[in-house]
Amino acid sequence: MKKAFLFFLFTFFTLSSLTAQEWQKDMDAAKALAKKTDRPIVLVFQGSDWCAPCIKLDREIFQSDQFRLYASDHFVMLQADFPRKKKNALSPEMTAHNNALAERYNKRGIFPLVVVMDYEGKVLGETGYSSASPSSYILEIDSFTK
Repeated sequence: MKKAFLFFLFTFFTLSSLTAQEWQKDMDAAKALAKKTDRPIVLVFQGSDWCAPCIKLDREIFQSDQFRLYASDHFVMLQADFPRKKKNALSPEMTAHNNALAERYNKRGIFPLVVVMDYEGKVLGETGYSSASPSSYILEIDSFTK
């Protein structure tokens, strides 16, 4: 019984790690990783604690097993969060970093905004929230890189 439980735990944590894409928080780190892995950057502007479409996009697409598994091998995911609640406040440095990203890539202040770019920061395409399946969303993002 103990061996079966340990096997289950090992299997669960191994599978969990296979499907988890890593979210970058720093643009320079994302660019370096994108160049190294030859993958596009998917920059997501979100208001994680106030923007209903942002929360839905995260829950329905980014947290889906299908998207996470695909993204882990095909995208460099970069998050620029703009929380409003005091308990979720970012550090002053992270706030300044995200504001600089918004100044360059989200001048219209759209939330959510998903910007697909190459490792140099050249924009390849933009999208936002839509009631789509994870596979449809993947196809849309991939279409910007072709």
